[in-house]
Amino acid sequence: MMNEQATADSMRACLNEVRRLDHDRFLSLQFVPAVKRPALIALYAFNAEIARVPEAVSEPMLGQIRLQWWRDTVEALSGGEARGHEAAVALAETRSIADWPLKELIALIDARERDLDEAPFESMAELETYAGETSSRPMMLAAHALAGAQAEASADAIISAGIAYALTGLLRTLPLHASQGRLYLPLDLLRSHDIDPHRIFAGEMSEALRRAIAEVAARAQALLAEARAHKVSRAIIPALLPAALCDRYLGMLTAPGFDPFHQSTDVPAFARQLRMAAKQFAGRF
Repeated sequence: MMNEQATADSMRACLNEVRRLDHDRFLSLQFVPAVKRPALIALYAFNAEIARVPEAVSEPMLGQIRLQWWRDTVEALSGGEARGHEAAVALAETRSIADWPLKELIALIDARERDLDEAPFESMAELETYAGETSSRPMMLAAHALAGAQAEASADAIISAGIAYALTGLLRTLPLHASQGRLYLPLDLLRSHDIDPHRIFAGEMSEALRRAIAEVAARAQALLAEARAHKVSRAIIPALLPAALCDRYLGMLTAPGFDPFHQSTDVPAFARQLRMAAKQFAGRF
């Protein structure tokens, strides 16, 4: 174990990283019991770090090397080791709180390899599988840290909520990904709406793209409805609170005339906090 000052420094750095890279989850931390909060800070910082690998490297091979470093680092946690990164230190220091299932952390790293592949998804089913692996899994890990075995009883709700949150996020970041030459809308969706991907890369909005966005948004809404149909333990609600923001984001994305290339889906932090607070109070998400 590290000394208290080093641990505090690592946790502070992780919190700043979550604030910068994953602000919805950062806002949800205020609803996490204080004793569990360090564990979720560590998890969210780790998740943000591996999610940003494609943007942090100049070529896929370098991304593969970085992800392998994270695999080795997570595997070393079983021996009580923490290697040279604040998120790794934080994960090591919170194992006693969260009992991290290391195979699930490694599975999350493995799922992020898909971000290094420039080939588009072939189908919505393939996209949803990816969304489950990269979004539902960290929600499940957070729920596990909060409530242990109780999280398993809510697995169906967590999986659906995670996929819905991921699909919403991918729609919101479509302009950013397009500017990087990356496209997460699947080929079967583009074909069904006769959309030329090059027009998306050029930042051109069209009625066909608007219909495609509406179709993905409708799927996200349906998944949210499925998730909310399940009764879940109050103890795991903080892990699901980011999904409570999907309705607002999806409403903006599907508003008449909305152009994601020239309009923002940002929502003020206080409005997101109020939404989360109301859901937390009601024991819903």
